[in-house]
Amino acid sequence: MTSSPVVCSFESRRAEEMRKLIERHGGTALIAPSMKEVPLRDNPEGLKGIRRLVAGRADLLILMTGVGTTAMLDLARTASLEQRLLERMADIPLIVRGPKPAAVLHRLGLQPAARAESPNTWKEILRAIDSAGLSVQGRTVAIQEYGIPARELAGALGERGASVLSIPVYRWELPDDVEPLKTAIQATVDGKTDILLFTSAQQIRHVALIAQQNGQWDTWKVRIPFTGSIGPTCSDALRAEGIQVDFEANPPKMGSLVRGALEQYRQA
Repeated sequence: MTSSPVVCSFESRRAEEMRKLIERHGGTALIAPSMKEVPLRDNPEGLKGIRRLVAGRADLLILMTGVGTTAMLDLARTASLEQRLLERMADIPLIVRGPKPAAVLHRLGLQPAARAESPNTWKEILRAIDSAGLSVQGRTVAIQEYGIPARELAGALGERGASVLSIPVYRWELPDDVEPLKTAIQATVDGKTDILLFTSAQQIRHVALIAQQNGQWDTWKVRIPFTGSIGPTCSDALRAEGIQVDFEANPPKMGSLVRGALEQYRQA
């Protein structure tokens, strides 16, 4: 075991912050951005959902991310619907998945009716709805989507008798430059990484896509030395791909992930 483990992260938006965290905790950082956030500017589906929402055809609104909440308002502005959307948001219960959409609401002068606790999965969203005494039976629940459909949440709401209105406002694509991602995959295949860190389920899908395209997927999986996950949703996605999770952050924060993964790796 090296004194300065090589820690590979697939973080994109906060890549530099992740690098500094790894180095601060004594690791050698290998950063391979795996995602690019693409706003759905030409987004008829999202606008359709917003129009239904402002027309009073949804009874609750679940806000999954802060970036997505802002993007939804930006999308509404393109159709001169921003003010009507804000007025509607002030009239119906708002459920937030975590602190970031809550912060956006605070800046807008709005208050959430319920807030999901850590680790902010769909299960905590349901618990937050229950704790607030909100019934979804026979009601329409709008969900601000965050790159991939919230299928588990939508399914659970449907089982409770709700109709679901999806409002997609951005999606995840591969970064323009995938060479760092290819380099990171090759480094693991060659046994040159010690820890792999994942901070979202979508990162895993993109790593899998590139590894499969290069014919390295099966080899890469068996060469993974130690895997750290940001939280339960990410861990579930890793296990679904047949990847063992050696450490799961609690709370689900980057600092906890880096510190805890390195500590556990060194103790192994």
